[in-house]
Amino acid sequence: MSTPVDIAVSDAEERLRWKTRFFLALVIVSQPLGNLSLTLGMKHRVLDSPLDYLAAIFSPHVALGIMLLIVWLLSRMALLSWADLSYVLPITSVGYIITTVIARFVLNEQISVTRWSGTLLIVAGTALVGMTNASTQVGDES
Repeated sequence: MSTPVDIAVSDAEERLRWKTRFFLALVIVSQPLGNLSLTLGMKHRVLDSPLDYLAAIFSPHVALGIMLLIVWLLSRMALLSWADLSYVLPITSVGYIITTVIARFVLNEQISVTRWSGTLLIVAGTALVGMTNASTQVGDES
């Protein structure tokens, strides 16, 4: 029979699992989209002076890219505050796969067989790590 303490710990573990999944998704999506936005904003720009950098920072695509990468950084920091590094980094590397797909199909970049092979290796490694437990600590939850 479960005690109230067991139920409370189980509920806390379930909340932590959902929180971890949410932050993993946020980290995985915000980095490739931030990089895409930065790329779109920086294509065909010449940065010869500090004023050119300032103008670039305040252009819509670059500003959005910067905001998304700030979201990525803060989300990753939060995630690493309670989840194992050895779990977080391989799982969030799915962002590299998304980045490669975006580069190919949105930016029309030519991706070599070697790069696709590397991307597939990342997928395989991510799948292996994804089959393990996150080993997050309920007591360390922020």
